[in-house]
Amino acid sequence: MDFAREDSDAPMPTGARDLLDASTDAAAVVSADGVVVGWTRAAEALLGHPASEVVGRSAADLAAMDRDPARVAGVAERCRAGMGWSGRVLLRHRDGHAVDVDLRVSASFCVGAQECFLLSARGQSRQWTLGQSVLDGFLTRSPVGMAVMDLQLRYVWLNDTLERFGGVPRPQRLGRRLSELLPGLQAEAIEGLMRKVLETRAPITDYEYLGWSWADPHRRRAYSTSFFPLVSADDSVSGVCYMVQDVTERWTARQLLALVNEAGARVGTTLDVMRTAQELADFAVPRFADFVVVDLLEPVLSTEGHGAWLTDAGPAPAKPVMRRAGMASVREGCPEAVVRIGDPVDFVPPTHDAQLLIDGEPILIPVLDPSDEVWRSEEPERAANIRRFGLHSLISVPMRARNTVLGLATFVRSLNLVSFRPDDVLLARELVARAALCVDNARRYTREHTAAVTLQRSLLPHALAGGTALEVASSYLPADPTDGVGGDWFDVIPLSGARVGLVVGDVVGHGIAAAATMGRLRTAVQTLADMEMPPDELLAHLDDLVLRLSAEKTDGTAAQQGTTAFLGATCLYAVYDPVTRRCTMARAGHPPPVVVAPGGQVSFPEPPAGPPLGLGGMAFESTEIELAENSLIGLYTDGLIAGADRDLEHGMTRLGEVLARSGTDLGTMCTSAVQRLVPVPQPDDIALLLARTHALAADHVVSWEVPADPAAVAEVRARATRQVAAWGLAELAMTSELIVSELVTNAVRYATPPIRLRLLLDSRLTCEVSDASSTAPRLRHARITDEGGRGLFLVAQLAHRWGARYTTAGKIIWAEQEIP
Repeated sequence: MDFAREDSDAPMPTGARDLLDASTDAAAVVSADGVVVGWTRAAEALLGHPASEVVGRSAADLAAMDRDPARVAGVAERCRAGMGWSGRVLLRHRDGHAVDVDLRVSASFCVGAQECFLLSARGQSRQWTLGQSVLDGFLTRSPVGMAVMDLQLRYVWLNDTLERFGGVPRPQRLGRRLSELLPGLQAEAIEGLMRKVLETRAPITDYEYLGWSWADPHRRRAYSTSFFPLVSADDSVSGVCYMVQDVTERWTARQLLALVNEAGARVGTTLDVMRTAQELADFAVPRFADFVVVDLLEPVLSTEGHGAWLTDAGPAPAKPVMRRAGMASVREGCPEAVVRIGDPVDFVPPTHDAQLLIDGEPILIPVLDPSDEVWRSEEPERAANIRRFGLHSLISVPMRARNTVLGLATFVRSLNLVSFRPDDVLLARELVARAALCVDNARRYTREHTAAVTLQRSLLPHALAGGTALEVASSYLPADPTDGVGGDWFDVIPLSGARVGLVVGDVVGHGIAAAATMGRLRTAVQTLADMEMPPDELLAHLDDLVLRLSAEKTDGTAAQQGTTAFLGATCLYAVYDPVTRRCTMARAGHPPPVVVAPGGQVSFPEPPAGPPLGLGGMAFESTEIELAENSLIGLYTDGLIAGADRDLEHGMTRLGEVLARSGTDLGTMCTSAVQRLVPVPQPDDIALLLARTHALAADHVVSWEVPADPAAVAEVRARATRQVAAWGLAELAMTSELIVSELVTNAVRYATPPIRLRLLLDSRLTCEVSDASSTAPRLRHARITDEGGRGLFLVAQLAHRWGARYTTAGKIIWAEQEIP
């Protein structure tokens, strides 16, 4: 067929034309071997070549661009498959200039026995050609992926960027649906959005999703896609267009921030070093890695140092001593691990040493090679596990916080086939930094808590002993069970003459400061009690001490104003004498004791309350009561009786009822009383001291009046010696004789009658000499030439301890001997 003779003679229009009108397109027929076999008048008008110069020649001579045989072969193959092809090409005009045309190639057909293709081209005016070129560059080379889908959601056009995103060549996409090409790219959801756009004509913008590309199938990428309908001039929808942007970096940054924020909420929930390390491992698996281990330095776990191994003289060890503090794995039981939780570990990735921890820079091993000679020689067991479980990528991050080396966290991947990359190191560093801060906080808290508890335990009595006079038990409950430090205290102090001192006190506040003040007051009470001070005088001296302590706490402002900071404290001190069964007590702003008689009657003897310690200028008074044998006396702090309603009288009544109904075991009684009265945590510390009284048997106490005559000393000495022997203490007879002789002789010589000698057999043998004088003897070290002055020195050498105490009628000199 002669296309040139049948073509219309109408000239090519010069104005804008309907882009869908192909009646004026230049056309040519080309055989399968590339020879022009047909040429139209429109083709001659477009390129200036008459049919006589073109027909029979190679169509390649008309091209104005480099030859691309592979592309031509691909186009021919597509057209033979019945799909056709279209695109922009440059053709050569007869006068030599290039003509930019929109070329379409039809599906192949036969003319006789010859296979042919119909080529149609549409040229543009200079103005249109420029606009089309810009448009072509915008669409084809835009960094935004673009595609046009028909009503059946099949590809009809896409640009180069979208082709790169998916990794699927353009020829394979055209005419096919997204779900047929990329089933793992949320294709069903995306096609659902496109159908919605076709139905509603409403665009959908910035739909984000995760996907992958055939070019990199192991790494997920993030895309943001917008959809809008293609509406024709007749207001009909002819398809849908979508645009895609790769927003992986933005998405990664957002995920990093979200992951770090989530780590902040999940790691460090407790002030426990081991628990915090385990929380880091649990959080990172499987979010970030398949196997995570956290190893901490032993000084960190022992709460004693800041990485003490670094401060020793000489170079740091090649592999610091650490312990496994946490680990987690996607595999049950963490079979990849060489050591277990709590075991010592010296793992540092090969070719690295302790300097890794000192420098604090993470290391990245993108590809683990178990056959590497270094791994096989330095870590043979770990190299075997790398091969066995397919561990292929590793990141190790030193744990440091506040310039303190804490340990090493290691992240490994196995089931996740994507190797760690440099941007993963940033995430690992941030996670470890958050966890390191929590570990350091826990370490500091544990160390300080241990120090505080150790301080309190050292200040409170380790064991209470009331001798034969009292059976005692105690209970202490801090306001904060996790802190365990407060200002309440109690004590049982053995005194001379088989007597026992009972004390309970309360310093306002909690923590180390209150505990330290409590320790100073307790020591002062012990010292004043050893000086045999009666309860009222003891509290007066203690009040002076608290005034001095308050002055030490005075701040600058108070000092300028001439005032002192009040250090609040209360105290109750009682002395029980098992010989007379009398108890003398005084209190300084403290609740009264509770007494439960053997028959169950409850009473609260109330000595004058006295002011709290530290006010000064006010006197304290003592009260003396008599206690039946096996009576129960309880000393407590106000935290035990305050209760939720803060009604102290009601709390005292409840305490008496609980003690009256309790059993006979004093320890159980003490614990159950606290549990019943304080079932829930209270804002104040609680101390309870219970004592059951005993009386010293009458046959264990003897006394004699001593005449104020030196000749009477021999008789008294003989009586005492016989009594000691009668008690079965013959081995103490000689020393007792000497002690009695010296004490009685001194009293006869220097004291004021009446003089009395008393022997007590308790846990010790006590000799007491009382008189009406208020002058106490003084221990002297006699010179060689002195004829006297060695009496008390001799007593001090023979007795376990000796001393003097004052009474309302005078004084008592006493000496105690240990019973073999």
